[in-house]
Amino acid sequence: MSVYSIIEIVGTSPTSWEDAARSALETASKTLEDLRIAEVVKQDVTIENGKITSFRVRLNISFKYRKGT
Repeated sequence: MSVYSIIEIVGTSPTSWEDAARSALETASKTLEDLRIAEVVKQDVTIENGKITSFRVRLNISFKYRKGT
């Protein structure tokens, strides 16, 4: 049996939601081990002068729990 922790992260990108998610997961994978599942919780954009300036994705990610973590 395994136990998993779930945390929420936010990624941003000037080009797309997909790039925002990819960036967030690549960054998280540098410090977290055994990432298992990422769930998109929310997508939104930032707007300046009527134009989209960035795409944001909020993700719940799960990773294997290790005692002492």
